[in-house]
Amino acid sequence: MSAALSLHEAHRRLLDLVTPLPIEHRAILDCAGLFLAEPLTALRTQPAAAMSAMDGYALRGAELGPWRVVGESAAGAPYAGVTGANEAVRISTGAVMPEGTDTVLLQEDAEREGETLHNRAEPLRVGRHVRQAGLDFVTGATLLEAGTRLGPAQLALALAAGQTSLGVHRPLRLTVIDCGDELAAPGVPDAPHRLPASNGPMLAAMAAALPVTITRIGPLPDRLDALADAFAEAAGADIIVTSGGASVGDHDLIRPALGAAGADIAFWRVAIKPGKPLLVARRPTTTGEQIILGLPGNPASAFVTGYLFLLPLLRAALGARDSLPRAFAARLVGPLSAGGGRMEFLRARWSEGEVTPEPEQDSGALLPLARANALIVREKAAPAAAHGDPVSVYLLGDGGDA
Repeated sequence: MSAALSLHEAHRRLLDLVTPLPIEHRAILDCAGLFLAEPLTALRTQPAAAMSAMDGYALRGAELGPWRVVGESAAGAPYAGVTGANEAVRISTGAVMPEGTDTVLLQEDAEREGETLHNRAEPLRVGRHVRQAGLDFVTGATLLEAGTRLGPAQLALALAAGQTSLGVHRPLRLTVIDCGDELAAPGVPDAPHRLPASNGPMLAAMAAALPVTITRIGPLPDRLDALADAFAEAAGADIIVTSGGASVGDHDLIRPALGAAGADIAFWRVAIKPGKPLLVARRPTTTGEQIILGLPGNPASAFVTGYLFLLPLLRAALGARDSLPRAFAARLVGPLSAGGGRMEFLRARWSEGEVTPEPEQDSGALLPLARANALIVREKAAPAAAHGDPVSVYLLGDGGDA
């Protein structure tokens, strides 16, 4: 049996397997949550002309006044004339600066008697309260790199840049399979030898933060024929994730079922705790190659490996520029004993730069997992840590950090 891989090596091998999903060109309003497959460039300059940043009066800032008000420039209705010496134009926020003006006198600093305008504040600085043409971006500029996720601000930027459609990687098709004789579907009467199937819904919820179409299968019994039927049903998925059955027990049948389904094991076993019996395989499909991720059955193990492997795999397939999670520094509350022979991920609570490990770290315990909003990262054979020591953490947000 080969040695378990380090996390770094397992990540490298996993991401080496990934080919980003095909590119589609979609109307911008249909691109929310997807990842750019091509850089976003500006087709126009923003703003296209100098504009007022405030309500007030457009004038020449080098002049001391008084000024004669000769007209108005409103948003969407610019002043048509050219202002001369000691002339001013009433202006609204977002309105085009009239020709001949370069500064805005704020409404609250202005004193007006009929058409005569005075500045009742300190002398104006030329260019004050004006958004110059091209302040945001200019035609031809690259605004976002390929691999950027299109959230609300990015969609607004694309529209402001004059784009009407974008090249994006299509949404991903994911199948989630729960397996284990001990698992009961929701609503099945409770029994001492059965457990409610929770890993499948948990992993599906984790993936749902990304642009993924999810199909769930199971819970399945530990039988080769049931797994074979499930893998056949999931032939159209881009990625399959299983929970349970990836270890070496008599009832752990994921590996033989994958072999029977025509899949090749890419790697198996990663030197992390929890989550060592992780499996990655691939098999050809009519549309390319499918990646299968086999996660452990204990809920904390399934969550941690889902966070460390399923989410990066989904991001990479969707074309994300950065697919791996980012660690942050925090101060430890309470001591930690020395680490063991594997890299460890401790469920913990983070608040205002401090992180407190959950007292119970059993991989079958769900309550500490549900209470946690961070994972403390402990390297293999890490020395004991004292209260206040710096530690590395992954922040989980609401449980997935997609």
